[in-house]
Amino acid sequence: MLKAFLNFLIDLYRSRALIMQLTIRDFKIRYLGSYLGLLWAFIQPAATILILWFVFQVGFKSAPVDNFPFSLWLICGMIPWFFISDSLSTATHSVVDNSYLVKKVVFRVSMLPIVKLLSALMIHLFFVLVIFVFFLAYGIHSELYALQVVYYGFAVIVLLLGLVWLTSALMVFLKDVGQIVAMFLQFGFWLTPIFWSLDFIPVKYQVYIKLNPFFYIIQGYRDSFINHVWFWHHPVYSLYYWGVTAAVLLAGALVFTRLRPHFADVM
Repeated sequence: MLKAFLNFLIDLYRSRALIMQLTIRDFKIRYLGSYLGLLWAFIQPAATILILWFVFQVGFKSAPVDNFPFSLWLICGMIPWFFISDSLSTATHSVVDNSYLVKKVVFRVSMLPIVKLLSALMIHLFFVLVIFVFFLAYGIHSELYALQVVYYGFAVIVLLLGLVWLTSALMVFLKDVGQIVAMFLQFGFWLTPIFWSLDFIPVKYQVYIKLNPFFYIIQGYRDSFINHVWFWHHPVYSLYYWGVTAAVLLAGALVFTRLRPHFADVM
């Protein structure tokens, strides 16, 4: 089983050039035909951040969190969540939306979720730069800790890869998966400390919030830009995260591999 999984990953690596071509094509087609074109990829997340900032900063006059302006604290949680949400919602439908490619014997269908993931990553990289710009606008210079955002970005990509292989494969046979993922993202947004602090929860219940692997990513971005804490200072939780991620990645790859031969029959 492990050998099949490794061969699966090796085949994907050999197809990396095609994956990049498809990613660029998907990124362009996704917004083709609208007047603002690619700008829509950045307008919607920016508008969401602006609305939440206005509601909590201006409306509720939220106090600084961890001695940092609320707006900076907010974007460090919102921006990685946008990437998570966009990747899961689009990649789940990647196989179904490209049924004409599924029926081509020579085409490696497992690339389709990866293409959607990388397409969302292109937008995410832009918004990571936005974080740096916001900090500079507030007169706060990013320190060396900010470089570990590369680590957390890699960590969430690996987790998402396993999830989208799993959901996109199941979506072919069970159309309700798309609705389940959308509902999961709704609950995930409110249950993950994105616009509220973990300190609001009694200490005895915080461990349950931390079982959510996406908490590791959100907190990691804030550790990189705000708290100035290296990821190896949380060894137990890091091991837990990578244990969950490895299990999800393996499960996603195996489910996709097992169900792949039946895609064409169902579609």
